Amino acid sequence: MIKPVPILVERTYSASPHRVWQALTEKEKLNLWYFDIPGFELKKGAEFNFYESKGANTYHYCIKILDFKPHEFLQYVWSHPSESAGTSIVSWYLTPRGSATAVRIVHEGIENFEDAGTLLDRSLYEKSWNTILGTSLANFLEDNN
Repeated sequence: MIKPVPILVERTYSASPHRVWQALTEKEKLNLWYFDIPGFELKKGAEFNFYESKGANTYHYCIKILDFKPHEFLQYVWSHPSESAGTSIVSWYLTPRGSATAVRIVHEGIENFEDAGTLLDRSLYEKSWNTILGTSLANFLEDNN
């Protein structure tokens, strides 16, 4: 059996790991560049839901924090309970690079959403993560120096 390949996206930002960590884990900052996540709490086992409308579709996201190490690592279960019975794992890795920070996201288990058909297709995730890291997070960090 062929092991599924996770989605991997990496970008380097002119920002300290501390600033990047704040962008990833402070509710008020997440709301500015990522999603409005009511009830977000950086705590192992914390679970929260949020919604996003794209065209005719509204996506239901459910996140459950699995683990984290401040300024270095954040990992959570990612699911779409209204669209699929599947779950996946998203891991964020922060690595200092001088005065910059390399951010690597690994999204494993996209194949678990096959029951949603093309609604949660791998190519949509690849495009979304590249936009999120390449545009949304980059713009937020550049605008908030």
